[in-house]
Amino acid sequence: MKATNQKDLWLVSNIIENKNYNFSKSEILKFLPEKLIDEAIKSISSWNSYSPTPLVRLDKLSSILGLKEIYYKDESKRFTLKSFKALGGAFAVEKVANGRKNITVATATAGNHGRSVAWGAQKLGLNCKIFISEYVSESRADAIREFGANVVRVKGNYDNSLKECIAQSQKNNWEIVQDTAWSGYELIPQYIMAGYTIMMKEIFDQINNDVISHVFLQAGVGGMAGAMIAGIAKFSNSIPKIIIVEPEDADCVLKSIKNNEPTRIKVEKESIMGGMSCGEVSKVAWNILKLSTNYCVTIPDTMVARVSSLLANKNFSKNKIEAGECATPGIIALKGICFNQELKNKIKLNKNSKVLVFGCEGATDEKMYNKLLKLGSNTK
Repeated sequence: MKATNQKDLWLVSNIIENKNYNFSKSEILKFLPEKLIDEAIKSISSWNSYSPTPLVRLDKLSSILGLKEIYYKDESKRFTLKSFKALGGAFAVEKVANGRKNITVATATAGNHGRSVAWGAQKLGLNCKIFISEYVSESRADAIREFGANVVRVKGNYDNSLKECIAQSQKNNWEIVQDTAWSGYELIPQYIMAGYTIMMKEIFDQINNDVISHVFLQAGVGGMAGAMIAGIAKFSNSIPKIIIVEPEDADCVLKSIKNNEPTRIKVEKESIMGGMSCGEVSKVAWNILKLSTNYCVTIPDTMVARVSSLLANKNFSKNKIEAGECATPGIIALKGICFNQELKNKIKLNKNSKVLVFGCEGATDEKMYNKLLKLGSNTK
């Protein structure tokens, strides 16, 4: 039996339905206004070397799963940063600077967001401080330093690095450009999310407004997921089923949806999907996710390397796709659901389904990516 058909290996850890689902375009766009989305798209599309990233058909995978179509948004081709994060952080830096040169911008990051902020700061000639946890690889730290930023490593996890970033920024009067929102800090996360929405505009341009039935959105603090939902509200004539995917050890969105209020969790074990290993949902994202999410799914780390390898080896499409660890969750969740007929029926995935997943990063950490490929090739 082929590896891609070994159903016992493809499992979701948990799945819940949102009992409070009530998708409202006007409500969603109240939290991420159309005017800001339009501004972000106009600005980003004018940047040097901007071009839409590919939308790849995973035709081999759709055949295996009995689906009409699986679209994969390949963000490994996003500028030179190989991640959708390039869009949000750099746009937010542009907005925060507002023509000023004598400022320092700062952020906490698991990697990709920090690179975007550093890149944006470098383009504008600004000083930049990036805070990372002890779990962020030195390769990712070096990639941030390449843009001229000062990297500060903090003992503990992502939440610790964020606390340190906030403390030092307040002490030194630095401008925080963070991709998570909290009470009193919501505008800049809005800028970042507005930057992400250009992905959804590109997608609907690429499919010529074809109807998407299901969208799988990975979540850390929920910024990308919330932004894509806002993009759907703005650019789509139809409303797909929206499934949020998280690591099983960092399920803050699932817990929040289940409890119908933002719920902070303690990340006891860091996921290999480091950029998604977050303990608290962003306030701006929550305002969008709480009513527009149909289902929340959590997945184990076990098939991350395998999916990266299968994508690289053209097992899912005719294209060779470079996918970092955080690019894999949508496919893992989709396969886990489709290999469980009860869940597949529940979510109404069938031969007419047209599914969208996000390959949100490429090999942003070359050492990690090569490790994934080696490990994935040895996994059944």
